[in-house]
Amino acid sequence: MIATLALFSLFLLYLIPDNQELEYTLSNDDIEYEYTNSDSVVYLLDSNDYVARTFIPGGKGEIQEQAKYLLESLIIDGPKNNSIPNGFRQLIPAGTEIKDLSLENKVLTINFSKELLDINEKYEEKMLESIVYTLTNIEGIDSVVIKVEGEALKELPNSKKQLPTSLDRSYGINKYYDISSVNNVDSYTVYYVSSYNDNEYYVPVTKYINNADNDKVKIIIDELSSSPIHETNLMSFLSANASLINYEQDGDILKLNFNDAILENKSSNKILEEVIYTISLSVKDNYDVEEVSFLVNDKEIYKNSLKSVE
Repeated sequence: MIATLALFSLFLLYLIPDNQELEYTLSNDDIEYEYTNSDSVVYLLDSNDYVARTFIPGGKGEIQEQAKYLLESLIIDGPKNNSIPNGFRQLIPAGTEIKDLSLENKVLTINFSKELLDINEKYEEKMLESIVYTLTNIEGIDSVVIKVEGEALKELPNSKKQLPTSLDRSYGINKYYDISSVNNVDSYTVYYVSSYNDNEYYVPVTKYINNADNDKVKIIIDELSSSPIHETNLMSFLSANASLINYEQDGDILKLNFNDAILENKSSNKILEEVIYTISLSVKDNYDVEEVSFLVNDKEIYKNSLKSVE
């Protein structure tokens, strides 16, 4: 009997792996985990009729997969309708289909169905702004070519305003004209803060002026520090006393040197997030740089990578 029990015990030990074998079995490096809780930037119409920057869940993957996913989110009553945040709405007419799309040399060509043309004249330009700014936010897409039933869209459907063959961010968004002549017109884009039910988001405004004497970054800072801002329902958190002492573009870095009025609290050397984002987003749309360095009296306080500012 004792001999039988001993043999049975040895048999059990043979069947059960030791701790080392068990640990190895559970730590399989070949297992891949997929996380789906990432958000993507889209530009939708807010409650004040601005095309504004907001987020929807998902939309990551290969460039063309991202593009199709985000385009579907821009269609009224489309397949991504439940993803739209409160206070925002889509601009592409209901029933519009994305027949096909292709990417070549960072130019995305989209072929829509004819329903795209069923757009109210008031919103036809904003619809294109929504499409262009959403898609060019994807890394790997610099411009967009829009076709309808295989034919290039050469003019706006209602106003018949002529369109360039390829659309990029130079097309502008929430356009504001402060010009006295059609000659020597320059443009720049500034991001402001708006809110809906206490949730903040950012609104870009492209401003057209005659022959700007100052560099764009100086104009942007002047705009954001102006009080009051001429655009209704838009805000800037940059102090009216803040001023840009000087700036320098060092390769892919734009260094901005301010006086201490840019600080939220001089004792803690902190800059408000809204100030960082309005300036960084504005720089991203106007300059070909990868980082913005915030300095106060020649001392770096914060450095922001524009790749992380989606």
